[in-house]
Amino acid sequence: MAKDSKIEWTHHTFNPWWGCTKVSEACTYCYAESWAKRLGSDIWGTRNQRRLFGETHWRQPITWNHEAEKEGKRKRVFCASMADVFENRPELVEPRTRLWAMIESTPWLDWLILTKRPELIERFVPWTAEWPENVWLGTTVESQEWANKRIPILLSFAARVRFISCEPLLSPIDISLWLPNFVKENKKAKRPKAQFYIDWVIAGGESGPHARPMNPIWVRQLKDQCVIAGVPFHFKQWGNWKPIPNGVKSKQVKRQLKDTEGNIITLINLGKKLAGRELNGKTWDELPTTINSNKIE
Repeated sequence: MAKDSKIEWTHHTFNPWWGCTKVSEACTYCYAESWAKRLGSDIWGTRNQRRLFGETHWRQPITWNHEAEKEGKRKRVFCASMADVFENRPELVEPRTRLWAMIESTPWLDWLILTKRPELIERFVPWTAEWPENVWLGTTVESQEWANKRIPILLSFAARVRFISCEPLLSPIDISLWLPNFVKENKKAKRPKAQFYIDWVIAGGESGPHARPMNPIWVRQLKDQCVIAGVPFHFKQWGNWKPIPNGVKSKQVKRQLKDTEGNIITLINLGKKLAGRELNGKTWDELPTTINSNKIE
């Protein structure tokens, strides 16, 4: 849990518990697992217990809600950075039920719930057609395979905002099927059944000692799809690997990839901080409006 989070797209983070089990390629070098182990907590995998919290921990969002109301400015809360709210384990039933009540009692906080298990959302949320106005529901899509599996499920829910996080971005992803302008301009195109469009896209490369490099073409293609569709785009980070212009010499560790025309792209391992967040000469910090405007009619 953290007030004034360093994550670029949220104000605070809140974890109803710590710990998880890996489910897809994005989990391979999980930062949350590494952080927990660094602090001496062995809470990952099916056999290990999750770390639960007491009353002082659970009172923090109430304080944040009062502060936001007093300031007259809504605050975003990422839930959960060290877990997955929809992991299916018996000991998580009580804190998950408590979380839903917490969300409903903090109307000045927008709760950003990101999951790699969208297939379990319907089973565990207490809401059906009417969701609280302060819930932003998201899923991780690191590749086209997971986009095809997870996005249609996400878009079946009536959360105020539906978003995807393409971080770590591990392959090119075409999300045009689920963006507004695609459907308008391609009336005959087949599209997975869904009630809504994507409201927001987050993308970023992987960081950490085992970070896999992200091809700049992949993230630029995502950005271009969002710009054309008028969907807010947030570029969180390059991660460890940043592209450099051809011909520039560097003593840093290098990787070489290819663009769509077969041209060589050189990336160097600078680390997250030095690699930065600028894409095409701009910092992309776009956010969705909190209006349910992308419903398919």
